Amino acid sequence: MNPLFDFHVNQTRRQFFASVGLSLGGVGLGLCDARSQTPVAYAPGSPIAPVHPALPGLPHFAAKAKAVIYLHMNGAPSQIDLWDHKPQMQRYFNETLPESVRRGQRLSTMTSGQGRHPVAPTKFKFSQHGRCGTWVSELLPHTAKHVDDICLIKTIHTNAINHDPACTFVMTGSEVPGKASMGSWLAYGLGAETQNLPAFVVFTPRFPASGNGQALFTRMWSSGFLPTRFNGVALRGTGDPVLYVQNPQGVTGDDRRAMLDALARLNQRNFERLGDPETLTRIAQYEMAFRMQTSVPDLVDLSREPQRTLDMYGPDVRVPGTFTNSAIMARRLVERGVRVVQILHRGWDQHGDLPRALKNQCDDTDRGTGALLQDLKNNGMLDDTLVIWGGEFGRTVYSQGTLTRENYGRDHHPRNFCMWLAGGGIQGGMTYGETDDFSYNIVDKPCHLLDLYATVLKCLGIDHERLSFRHQGLDQKLTGVESAQVIPELLA
Repeated sequence: MNPLFDFHVNQTRRQFFASVGLSLGGVGLGLCDARSQTPVAYAPGSPIAPVHPALPGLPHFAAKAKAVIYLHMNGAPSQIDLWDHKPQMQRYFNETLPESVRRGQRLSTMTSGQGRHPVAPTKFKFSQHGRCGTWVSELLPHTAKHVDDICLIKTIHTNAINHDPACTFVMTGSEVPGKASMGSWLAYGLGAETQNLPAFVVFTPRFPASGNGQALFTRMWSSGFLPTRFNGVALRGTGDPVLYVQNPQGVTGDDRRAMLDALARLNQRNFERLGDPETLTRIAQYEMAFRMQTSVPDLVDLSREPQRTLDMYGPDVRVPGTFTNSAIMARRLVERGVRVVQILHRGWDQHGDLPRALKNQCDDTDRGTGALLQDLKNNGMLDDTLVIWGGEFGRTVYSQGTLTRENYGRDHHPRNFCMWLAGGGIQGGMTYGETDDFSYNIVDKPCHLLDLYATVLKCLGIDHERLSFRHQGLDQKLTGVESAQVIPELLA
């Protein structure tokens, strides 16, 4: 690969980005007085160029959603214990999973060597909720209050059987590392309305000690082959939300402004000489860091939130680093014009001691999830904010290791699992698809992850076939090169 050749091939594209606000004039002094740190909101129709412009021609058509909040339960929550109600399994307790159900499908190495695979019915009670009557586990009482706004998809399936490739796939549409994450694709295609915050923000809250926490790789919110300015920006739960944003001791705002202006001029010259788009990213990131000095403290300050809202989230809402605090921050970020907020909550990998560990995970997240949905609704934001909840695959109906009525574990199961969507152009109060009596195979309306993402992009006004980026001789897309289909039944 010859970088200079690539620079020349893409020169027209780079010139376009330089002209719409990612050079010194657009990202630097065009919005703020050189001596002022006061955020200025961008209004549609303003002569000031936006910091996060959309690509020309996007959205492709009228969008129902303008923002996404993705609640990723990393480690794979058990669909059998939470959403896929299978009361008939109780009569199969401890019986070996029939080969007619398994059908020779591959197992992970953690259970492929077991002498037998005993059926483990859930120990948790299910009940129907809402006007729609969706069955929900007793572990999710707060989320259950909102099923009339939720579209539950029971037949999601994926390609990978192990966490790392499955998490990479669910976040980027490919098991191969190096691809762009969904949040980065949306930031690249649609930009954002905020002038003082990133277009794509990530939280990685802490989780109960009983949880088996899989590693979170930055590729899950990376821009991959897209310019690095579309990376997700992770806000920390302890200390400064963003490292190195604040001025060092003895450096004033005026000092920092003068330094950034001088540095931007040098970087602009370097870009004009070499045409490297990462130089524009550097200019944009320095300017964004300057603006975040005032926008982030305002973001995390909950003092002006109504007490009834804080009470709805519960006591953890004021504790940085919790899932609940991340949930209210998600609403506040979307309210300020951020395009995508991603919360990655770990600890859902329960190969053993599932009843205790799963309950702890739900206790940690359910109230915050329900409060987020209600908060969005109270603020008139749910109609144009798409909320996604799910993991990277499902869990097996058979027990891994010792099985009793009160205790069991479950292995990985990519053949079917549950995810739900709410708001932003999605048909609420419905369940899509059905699995067999063992929640092991799909019997009606399969939904591949890439079909789900084609549908998500549709809600945001994007034709998934037309949002692409040329890389390594291929027009790369979030939904890949194989055929993916929008599922019209999910749309409002």
